[in-house]
Amino acid sequence: MARSSHQPPSTTVDYDSSASISGVHPDIIQTHILTRLDGPTLASAACTSSQLHSLASDHSLWANICHSTWPSTTAPRLRQLISSFPDGAFSFFSDSFPLLANIDSSFSASAGDQHNRPSELISAVDIYHGDKLIFSKVMETETETGWFMCSPFRVDLLEPKDVVPTPVNYPEAETCRDLGEELRLSWILIDPVGRRAMNLSSHTAVSVQRHWLSGEVHARFASILTGERGTASEFVQCGVVVTCGAGAEGGELQVREVSLQVEDMDGMHLNGKDSLIILERGLEGRKGRKGRRREEEGRRRYEEYLERKRERKEKKMRTEGTLDTLCVTFGVLGFFLFWLFILCR
Repeated sequence: MARSSHQPPSTTVDYDSSASISGVHPDIIQTHILTRLDGPTLASAACTSSQLHSLASDHSLWANICHSTWPSTTAPRLRQLISSFPDGAFSFFSDSFPLLANIDSSFSASAGDQHNRPSELISAVDIYHGDKLIFSKVMETETETGWFMCSPFRVDLLEPKDVVPTPVNYPEAETCRDLGEELRLSWILIDPVGRRAMNLSSHTAVSVQRHWLSGEVHARFASILTGERGTASEFVQCGVVVTCGAGAEGGELQVREVSLQVEDMDGMHLNGKDSLIILERGLEGRKGRKGRRREEEGRRRYEEYLERKRERKEKKMRTEGTLDTLCVTFGVLGFFLFWLFILCR
């Protein structure tokens, strides 16, 4: 049988250089493509080519991302402060978005130059329920007075009579689970002089509990930082507690308290001086996970902290039990020796 002279069509495709990213006008890329990306995606895209890196380095692009991610950063002072970071809004986002990484605990609590410590801390806080922003505030905290240094470190964002409504109905059997799944919090702590920032929140709650007596729901967000090795402050919890309760006539759940405190493994709240040392280390430390698994990572670190806290408590109880036994033994022995001395006279 004669072989057909018909040849199959060629599968070779000629490469058209105009189809590459370099063939797209920079204004189109920047205005219609990059502006649609979130921060992590934009940072990843900037690593793919020198052209995208140049276009993605625009301050206004990253400023818009910061403002959309954290509405609190739209405050006039923060707008100006963010622009003064080393690489502008990109530096601020790089500092504020990732989860805080573990830091080496082999430093002394007395180390550090006090003259370089921040004289003021700025808190930029945003709370979401699902996709809805329910609370946003900027708080300035001075750090130089004797009252701050000696008193327990605590930042409260709401006055005693202030409340913030939420979309959650109260009471509901699933209130705690709903808050755990839907509530999102960002607490960015900023050193305005050193142009440094860090996010103290685990993004999602690491624990949600209902108080057995008052019925209030406490959602905890936390970051674990390290302090002085061999002490109760070797690992500390920077904990943000959001307290929610029912309104005067029931119905919706209201946020009644949003506060930040620093707690050591003995459950003691650190004073301003010791907290400032810990927070300064966090501002200088490296950042960790940036992806979508940062929530799981934050929860895992919190659970590790609780385990270390439990082990420390058990070790302390064993040590105290041993000391109590020795004290009783020596007491009884001393008692018998005393009476033996009396009877032998």
